Amino acid sequence: MAKGDVAASAGCLRYYGGWADKIYGQTIDTDTGSLTYTRHEPVGVCGQIIPWNFPLLMFAWKIGPAIATGNTVVMKTAEQTPLSALYVAALIKEAGFPPGVINVISGFGRTAGAAIASHMDIDKVAFTGSTLVGRQILQAAAKSNLKKVTLELGGKSPNIILPDANLEEAIGWVNLGIFFNHGQCCCAGSRILVHEAIYDQFLSLFKKRAEQNNVGDPFNPSTFQGPQVSQVQYDRIMGYIEAGKKAGAKVITGGSRHGGEGYYIQPTIFADVDENMTIVKEEIFGPVCTVQKVRSEEEAIRMANDTNYGLAAAVHTTNINTAIRVSNEIKAGTVWVNNYNTLHYQMPFGGFKESGLGRELGSYALENYTEIKTVRVQLSQS
Repeated sequence: MAKGDVAASAGCLRYYGGWADKIYGQTIDTDTGSLTYTRHEPVGVCGQIIPWNFPLLMFAWKIGPAIATGNTVVMKTAEQTPLSALYVAALIKEAGFPPGVINVISGFGRTAGAAIASHMDIDKVAFTGSTLVGRQILQAAAKSNLKKVTLELGGKSPNIILPDANLEEAIGWVNLGIFFNHGQCCCAGSRILVHEAIYDQFLSLFKKRAEQNNVGDPFNPSTFQGPQVSQVQYDRIMGYIEAGKKAGAKVITGGSRHGGEGYYIQPTIFADVDENMTIVKEEIFGPVCTVQKVRSEEEAIRMANDTNYGLAAAVHTTNINTAIRVSNEIKAGTVWVNNYNTLHYQMPFGGFKESGLGRELGSYALENYTEIKTVRVQLSQS
């Protein structure tokens, strides 16, 4: 996973490097007596606040479009994971970047992060993290200089398995969708909606697959799931697991600590859950998912959209008409069909509803880092 993270980060920066000389405006034909055109100008100083779950990749996602469009950056790392960005900052200096173009600071959100969001000389802030903190950043931006804001926030993403799905392939994608990176993904497929015709078979196969996940030492190449990031996050996830048990949800597998030490949690699958349970409604950000039975495509869509979030979703079906119809109805920024967690720096990524504002990645991210100026020139009349 670490090697993939490095390769993806390098690819992202290479991609945006190719955009640097391709930021064009438009020439607009308004009348014969004038010339009108637009310019895409840098926003200016961009404050960027990245999370701890992908500290290197998020660094690349943020600085790529900002630098390609001619801005300067003040980047705050997560207090749990400052070293990746600081190491890259040393490489940036070694590469010969002018001083002051990319600035990396370490600190806590309540101090350093709050200072970025409220600073009168910062023209834009971009944040990836929880919806709770995203609200605070939006408020601070509004109370200061009304700086531009982009937010990539939380999710409670649905993963729909319809009766005609290739079940063997779907199981693999569902497993990756929730347990990748120990479940610490904003787009994790934590709500699994399975058609009643294949529900029992799916549950049996998914249980078997989850129990095959190798949980342990993150430095062991055979490990699939390592520890959670901190004691705080471990306790938070275990609290949700206990809440699910007390609410009457059935533990299909997992539900406990893995081993006797460290922040390791067993891959956990809950079934027999109610739509109003906390473990169904709230983002857990760990290796915990719920499996719910649906009776029809329409019910699957309704349940998928029954959330305050809208970051991502997936549908598994072998019918292309069904795939397009369902993906069009789901209120989410990304919908995967017969796959999950397949992000690419050319694909825009961001959320509907309380999952954020604006888009990361692709050409769409460039729009977040430019101001559009209209110039109209009155031509002399001969």
